[in-house]
Amino acid sequence: MAEKTYPMTLAEKEQLEKELEELKLVRRPEVVERIKIARSYGDLSENSEYDAAKDEQAFIEGQIVTIETKIRYAEIVDSDAIAKDEVAIGKTVIVQEVGTTDTDTYHIVGAAGADIFSGKISNESPIAQALIGKKKGDLATIESPAGSYEVKIVSVEKTA
Repeated sequence: MAEKTYPMTLAEKEQLEKELEELKLVRRPEVVERIKIARSYGDLSENSEYDAAKDEQAFIEGQIVTIETKIRYAEIVDSDAIAKDEVAIGKTVIVQEVGTTDTDTYHIVGAAGADIFSGKISNESPIAQALIGKKKGDLATIESPAGSYEVKIVSVEKTA
């Protein structure tokens, strides 16, 4: 069975590589040291420091595996190869809800780089799915739990 690919920009992949390096070279050794110290306290059956350190170690190892998988199956998207005014991964889009003057700005990224608090939305999100492939001036219908609404694409630019 083919593995899932993770579309992302080169910058997103580089960010994942930095995060992986931090986990392997800094966080993993820190937690190993905490486990050693907690073991020195004696009885492990009632050692909360040891339990907490082991839980953190499991969490870090899980993050490492997840990031390694995303890097291994990364599919680098070259936004330069896509029309300048077409919505795609690596583009910043300003949309305006039809009938209002409100605008929203979204940075379309691969799922690995999504961070809604920074305005970075995954290419797999309903908003991005409705926008990808459209061009400046096009209308798109976005499906949301509260119902669907229409937006006009005001501008599309390559994300810096």
